Amino acid sequence: MLRALGSLFFYTRFYSSFSAVGYRRRSAGWAAFRPDYSGKRWLVTGASGGIGSAIALGAVRGGARVWALARDPHKLAALRASGGSNIEAHTVDLSSVRAVRRSAAALADLGEPIDVLVLNVGVLLDQHALTDEGFERSFATNLLNHYVLAETLKARGALRPEGCVISMSSGGMYGTGLKLDAMNALSADAHDGMAAYAMHKRAQVELTRHWNQQWRGQPRAYVMHPGWADTEGVQSALPWFRAVLKRQLRNAEQAADTALWLASVRPAIAAEGGIWLDRERQPEHAFAFTRQSTPDAAQLASFLATQAARVAEAA
Repeated sequence: MLRALGSLFFYTRFYSSFSAVGYRRRSAGWAAFRPDYSGKRWLVTGASGGIGSAIALGAVRGGARVWALARDPHKLAALRASGGSNIEAHTVDLSSVRAVRRSAAALADLGEPIDVLVLNVGVLLDQHALTDEGFERSFATNLLNHYVLAETLKARGALRPEGCVISMSSGGMYGTGLKLDAMNALSADAHDGMAAYAMHKRAQVELTRHWNQQWRGQPRAYVMHPGWADTEGVQSALPWFRAVLKRQLRNAEQAADTALWLASVRPAIAAEGGIWLDRERQPEHAFAFTRQSTPDAAQLASFLATQAARVAEAA
C-alpha cells in the first residue's frame, strides 16, 4: 500500500513534465533542428530497439556512422536494414565486464576515435539474477559496464577530446539518493527491481559529475532522461504503468531528441551539474531526502573501479 501511494504521488508530481504533454509544451517553441553529424563516429549501446534505435537512426540521418552495440543479433540486423551501411552492428553481452572490455579494446584498435558515446542500455529486472561474473544483472548492465566501456575507451585514446558522452538516465532517479552496495544486491531477498533501477539511474548522474571533474570537458559528459516513453522495456517491466498512461507516453523519437540535440550543440558544463530533459538542464534533485554529502561522485567511481577490477583479477 505504501509503495502504491508513493508511486501515485511520484507520477502525479511529474506527469505534466515527463509525459508527452511536457514534450509538446516545450517543443512548441523550438527552432528547426537539422543537425549535421557528417564525418562523425557514434557508439550507441542498447541500440537494437526503442530509444537506442531512435538515437542510432537519428545520428545516421544526420550523416554519422554508428557502431551499434546490443545483445540480440536479430534486432541488430533489423536496425542495420533500416539504417543502411552507416550502421555497423556488434553483438555484445552488455552485462558482462569481460565482453564489454574486449569490445571496447577491439573498437579502439580500429583507430577511429568516437565523437559521441551514448550509454543508453538499461533494464529493470523484477527477477533477481546474477551474471557469470557475480554481479546483479541490472547493476552490471545499467551502470558498471557504462563505467567500464567509457573508461576503457578513454584510456585507449578512443574518445575524441572535443566529443561527448551522453548517459541515458531516468526520471526515476528523483526518488532516491546515491547508494553504493545496495545497487548490487547479491541475494534475491535484498533485490527490489524498481528500487535498483532508480539507484542505478541516480548513480549515472554522479558518474557524469565524476567524468566532468576528471576529464575537464575533454570530452564533455552529459546525463539526460527521456521522459516517459512507450518502449518495449516499459511494456515488459511496467505493464500497469503503460496501461494507465499509454495515451500520454512519448514515442521513441521524442525520447531520443535530447541526445541528438546535446551531441550537436554540446552546451557548456554547469558547475552545479544538472540532468537534461527536452533540451533544458533540470535540477538533479526534486526532494530534500535525496540530497546527501556522502557517498559522493569520487566514492562512486572508486566503488565501480573496484568492482570492475574484481573481474580482471579473476580472468
